Amino acid sequence: MKSIISFRTLYLWMESKFSLRGKFIVAIGTIISVSYMVFLYRTSLVDNELIILQAQQQARMLYNQILITRQWVSEHNGLFVIRKDTVNKNPYLDLPSIRDQEGNEYVMRNPAMVTRELSEYSQDKGLGSFRVTSLHPVNPENGPDEFEKLCMINFDHGFLESIAIRDTPQGRVVRYMAPLETKDSCLGCHARHGYSQGDIRGALSITIPIAWADEKIQANNRSLFIIGFISFVLVSITLLIMFNTLVVSRLDRLSTAIKSFPETEPDQLMLPFGNDEIGHLSDHFSELCQRIVRYQKEIETTRQQTLFNEKMASMGILSAGIAHEVNNPLGGMLNLVKSMRENPEDFEMHERYLPLLHKGLKQIEHTMRQLLNFGRQEPLQLRKINVATLLGECLELLSYKLKGIVIHQENSIEQECYVDAEALKQIFVNLGLNAIQAMPDGGSLHIRSEMIEQQLRFTFTDTGTGIAEDILTHIFDPFFTTKDVGVGTGLGLSVTYTLVGKMKGTVAVTSEEGTGTTFTVTIPEYPQNTMEI
Repeated sequence: MKSIISFRTLYLWMESKFSLRGKFIVAIGTIISVSYMVFLYRTSLVDNELIILQAQQQARMLYNQILITRQWVSEHNGLFVIRKDTVNKNPYLDLPSIRDQEGNEYVMRNPAMVTRELSEYSQDKGLGSFRVTSLHPVNPENGPDEFEKLCMINFDHGFLESIAIRDTPQGRVVRYMAPLETKDSCLGCHARHGYSQGDIRGALSITIPIAWADEKIQANNRSLFIIGFISFVLVSITLLIMFNTLVVSRLDRLSTAIKSFPETEPDQLMLPFGNDEIGHLSDHFSELCQRIVRYQKEIETTRQQTLFNEKMASMGILSAGIAHEVNNPLGGMLNLVKSMRENPEDFEMHERYLPLLHKGLKQIEHTMRQLLNFGRQEPLQLRKINVATLLGECLELLSYKLKGIVIHQENSIEQECYVDAEALKQIFVNLGLNAIQAMPDGGSLHIRSEMIEQQLRFTFTDTGTGIAEDILTHIFDPFFTTKDVGVGTGLGLSVTYTLVGKMKGTVAVTSEEGTGTTFTVTIPEYPQNTMEI
């Protein structure tokens, strides 16, 4: 469980610290390194096992060769060699030496002496050493060491050989021991020691040095390590180049294309290509961009149509009140024209009625211009305007709908500001109409405009019916309305919310049912060099 947690922690750390290229390098490097270390370790183990097996086999062969040599010497009743300064007598033999008729002295060499002297030759050549040992040796020099003693005890229990690896100051050695069985030819010397044919009174101890093999293994491991390191570097560089070429550079191009969209058209994006996963992903992204552009055009068309429809709906509501204001002067003007036609020679009447006709026509012209200006569909753009004047024009439009409603206006914005005039005009009319429709029995509408830290803030507070708490979160939803059919479209507040958001502003609403509602619109004033939103 702890290892799983540690691995997950390591993985999360890599996810947060490394790029895709870094993760790839770390992963590939770790896999190659671990694999090669396992290979190197396994190779070293196999080499070591082969060397030990070879040394063991060499020890067995040497054991058999020594047995044959001892048997030959024993069957020939020993060897006699000319005595020299380096050739001493064996004090443990009954006949240690003899002389010939010419006076030459010969010393006898029994199997044990031959074994010892051959071991000395072998040891001088660096081929190892061997000797005869026993738990009850005739020659004290043949006494066993701890390893030999333990082996001979095991031989008494039926073991046929013993092998062990030991460390010495000169390096590792293979210790091999096998029992020596008493032959009939051995009784000539050992019968007086109580030996019988078939007895196991001693053993042959063989030591094979393998330090030279350890050096070879270490040299081989160093070579393998160097080759592995060079291979690792070459493979890593090759994989890194391939990864950068086939993956990273193509993903960078795809990332750049993603960042440049939608400012850059889909057919102008520098996308990677290929018949692989990244190529397919690039094709899918291109198709997605084309669909997004198509959908954006459809949404923009629908949005513009919605704004226009809402504006026309608002204008239709206003027209009902404006019609009365147009009909009044129009009726009076018709009466004046009728009187003037009935009295064509009454110039005094003409002079008196003509200014009245001109005044009535100007009033109708002013009213119709307001309607036309409000109904004109224009793209959203910033321009320098007087906010107080714009708000006054909107209130003048709304004045035709006022019945028992008093408007209180507070304006502290004196300078001209860069805002979207047409959008702001529709926001004022929508909020004003919403407040007026919320007060069917009359009331008061308090409008405040102020500048707070480069932010335009407009507050519309009415004393109408208020909004229930359970529907307060839905008032900005398209087509949501609590008004009767034909009174509201359900788009006024939704369009207002959209326009304010487009100008990077906010709309807040507070209401209490039966008391009234307050809408607060906050819009940033843009720098003078800003032309469009």
